[in-house]
Amino acid sequence: QEQIPIIFSEKRQIGRKSGRLEYVDVKESIDAIGGLENLKHWLLQRRIAFTERAREFGLPTPKGLLLTGVQGCGKSLSAKAVAALYRMPLLRLDMGAIFGSYVGESESQIRQALSLAQSVSPCVLWIDEIDKGLGGLKGSGSSDSGTTQRVFGTLVTWMQENDKPVFVVATANNITVLPPEILRKGRFDEIFFVDLPDAKSRRGIFAIHLS
Repeated sequence: QEQIPIIFSEKRQIGRKSGRLEYVDVKESIDAIGGLENLKHWLLQRRIAFTERAREFGLPTPKGLLLTGVQGCGKSLSAKAVAALYRMPLLRLDMGAIFGSYVGESESQIRQALSLAQSVSPCVLWIDEIDKGLGGLKGSGSSDSGTTQRVFGTLVTWMQENDKPVFVVATANNITVLPPEILRKGRFDEIFFVDLPDAKSRRGIFAIHLS
């Protein structure tokens, strides 16, 4: 228990040196989320799956989830709360920053970022605005010589085959631009739509801020 802050500090330094992953200091807890009861229930149920007892039992480690929906309704907050709930460091991968101007640079950077996430596991990997990074996939062959397609292929293969405790939380504002391959079961355990809060959720949000 006492060594956890020291371990997190070391992982923070690794992330900063890489320049590809941002270590995010997490202060939000799952209690800071108003509404989204289905998401919170799902996360709480799977918390035990990361324990040593679960591994001995043969329970597979959860792969992650995709949060999509209206802007400003709690997707980023939820990603931070996941890390706090599972007591893991949070690494943010900005898909837009992966793409470089040199031939082969983008493919190399996504491989290095994913390899780094594995090396500091267990951790939560927050792929922020995944739709912006992969939105131009259909025209990739003519617009960027297939760079986006190769980056996408690397990411999808890693998500399918990764056996390290890296819990992926991807956020997207527009899920319709994502290729269907990434939405298949096996990439993410579940997909949640984050909508505008209803009356009950708004009461919960006000209660959190008033407290």
